[in-house]
Amino acid sequence: MIDPLVRLVRAAWTLGRYDAILPREYYDMLPWSARLVGRLMRLGARTIAGDPGTRLAAALEKLGPAWIKFGQLLATRPDIIGEAAAQGLSRLKDQLAPFPDAVAVAALDHAFGDQRENLFPELGPVIAAASVAQVHRTVLPDGRVVAVKLLRPGIEREIAAEGRAMILAARLVQALVPQARRLEPIAFVSTIRAALDKELDLRREAGAGDAFGEIVAADGYLKVPAVDWERTARRVLTTTWVEGTPLTRPGALDGADRPKLANAVTCGFLAAALDHGVFHADMHEGNLILGPEGALWAVDFGIMGRIGKAEQRYLAEILYAFLRRDYRRAAAVHIEAGYVPAHHDEGEFAHALRAVGEPIWGRPARDVSMGRVLTQLFDVTEQFGMHMRPELILLQKTMVQVEGVARTIDPDHDIWEASRPVVERFMSRELGPEGVARQMFEDATNLLASARKLPHLIARIEKLVDQAEQASD
Repeated sequence: MIDPLVRLVRAAWTLGRYDAILPREYYDMLPWSARLVGRLMRLGARTIAGDPGTRLAAALEKLGPAWIKFGQLLATRPDIIGEAAAQGLSRLKDQLAPFPDAVAVAALDHAFGDQRENLFPELGPVIAAASVAQVHRTVLPDGRVVAVKLLRPGIEREIAAEGRAMILAARLVQALVPQARRLEPIAFVSTIRAALDKELDLRREAGAGDAFGEIVAADGYLKVPAVDWERTARRVLTTTWVEGTPLTRPGALDGADRPKLANAVTCGFLAAALDHGVFHADMHEGNLILGPEGALWAVDFGIMGRIGKAEQRYLAEILYAFLRRDYRRAAAVHIEAGYVPAHHDEGEFAHALRAVGEPIWGRPARDVSMGRVLTQLFDVTEQFGMHMRPELILLQKTMVQVEGVARTIDPDHDIWEASRPVVERFMSRELGPEGVARQMFEDATNLLASARKLPHLIARIEKLVDQAEQASD
């Protein structure tokens, strides 16, 4: 108990010094006691510029690796922390000094034992070093160039220790702040910790990247480096090296086909989400590399989003309805899916959706934000009793991020028109004759399976009835 408490006090003190907890912008909404605590925590601290989200990002960078990753995952939940804070956290700088080569080689020895010298006779230079891992560019004996990702020494212990402090903080908030209980802070922090634990097993990232590579290969919008399974373990991930330029580098897009690349970002994300229910949930410019042949490569699969078939259909039908300006159908989709309670008037709901959709038509593409439309859409649906599912919130956040990247590449990118062929393909496949026939077959298969269980179910009921009669006698 002592260690989590000490870590929590340190975190609270740092957040206070950066004016990231009880920030001055919210003083009018805080009781006098909270304002007093906020001022005391900042006594003697220099004034930190920027909005609360930016100051929170700076404080988390100061606190270290576990809190940086916590902030990155927190940025995926604007429903919890607000849009402004989420935007500030999206600028977190996940850059740390690399650990020594001798430590990296020792990690390879531990992972592969006697095979290390055959698998990695040499380890190349560090190319990037972040909070959880660093990446080495390495040339193998057969001449292949690979990227070797290694977890930081002791990162598991550090994240576990800081995670206990986060849980303690969540318990205190839940106990002392009644208004926060509806947000379920303990469950939320537990979810964040589970996501952090996944990132500490690089085999899981390898599996996600390998599966995503198969998915995007079908359309060719994006490319994904291949996993070298022989050289991958829990704390080591090896993939083919991507020769190219990260989109974060100045001049990376000079001479590139910007409209084509922007279209690849939008369609690559949407096709994977709609057709397969999987999407890259951290698709910022740093995770996109422009290859010399003009292809766009996606890397880093530590944060992946997944949606079920019901959510896939919901997303497609909503986008399709908005593309056709069919707000009555958009309203019906929400009610049919059970997202909006059936007691609400469909016509009234359709009018509210019209107020979201109509202002975008007839305006230049650069002036129309899908992210803004989605935010307004979710605001309206909340008024009609829709409770947002976490996977849909992550999807919305990623769509906003994807739109931002696409518009950075090509300011005139029309995300609505770019998404049209992907959405129409889904609708044709799932709701056309082929989709109806497939659904009928699935329903018939499920019915047959249920029929096969019926005799066993009847026998169990008869047995229970006999037991009840015997007990009554």
